[in-house]
Amino acid sequence: MSILKLLIKRASRVLDSSRADNDQMVTDALVNPDSPASNHRRPSASDLPPHILKKALFYEIESPLLQYKRNVTSQGGEDGIIERIFSIIEPKNRFCCEFGAWDGKSLSNTWNLISNHGWRGLFIEGNPHRFADLQKTYERNENAMLLNRFVELEGDNSLDEILEQANAPADLDLISIDIDGNDYFVWESFAKRRPRLVVIEFNPTVPNDVFFVQARSNEVHQGCSLLALIFLGKQKGYELICCTEWNAFFVPKESFDVFNIRDNHINYMYSPSCDGRIFHGYDSYIHVVGMDKLMWSGHSVDSGDFQVLPSASRRFVDAQR
Repeated sequence: MSILKLLIKRASRVLDSSRADNDQMVTDALVNPDSPASNHRRPSASDLPPHILKKALFYEIESPLLQYKRNVTSQGGEDGIIERIFSIIEPKNRFCCEFGAWDGKSLSNTWNLISNHGWRGLFIEGNPHRFADLQKTYERNENAMLLNRFVELEGDNSLDEILEQANAPADLDLISIDIDGNDYFVWESFAKRRPRLVVIEFNPTVPNDVFFVQARSNEVHQGCSLLALIFLGKQKGYELICCTEWNAFFVPKESFDVFNIRDNHINYMYSPSCDGRIFHGYDSYIHVVGMDKLMWSGHSVDSGDFQVLPSASRRFVDAQR
């Protein structure tokens, strides 16, 4: 375990312990006003933990492609799903494109196609150090074209222009978009080619009923919701056919029926990994459920972290007693 992970784990334990101590202190103060805890602060009854607080799941995932999840180098079973998709719709040109490609192998959705299935591909990586690793991965593979550039939304570094310069097929079989931020805008700006399969990353902490797209900036790393991608896909003539934990798979609408998907409504295709809900009581106490930690930092969170009003101000003014 790295020093950073160890420090985070220890910090989380201390935080969890302090929360437990605080909950007990609040309970003691409410039950016994003369206790030392009541001298430390003056909690209100709203500080008592709820009798029941849990999230219900109303839909079962009905995604037939998920049974084919398998990792060669991918992270969430994407390799097996991609293989299955192209056993249903035969590849036309066996050409793929992936960015940011990193080293071309670690967590890659296309390494398996290039290395084991004879595909050709364009790998785009803007970071010079990662690009050096990418060169090492494919130094003896003539089927891999490597490009050290950052994909922009307009101009010579737009995805349209990069693929034009690479002489990519107009209907390339696969494009994999994973840049931890502007993914939505890159797909939105992509207009000159029509991939037969789009694999694109979304933020798995956004609930299914939220339409979220980060600011249009390479300096922001918040991503977008799956719902936003579904609407964008429909605008571009694509339908959702599968989701892994944070990747969505889209095909042109004319190819959708061959996958025999009964209903590709978002709730039948995906359940967010961190499906948080926030609400407040009559007394303005804020409750949080379905989100017990921040996914990428690992920090634990609970309702106590979200209180806007101090305890003394959390009162229901129309209470009868």
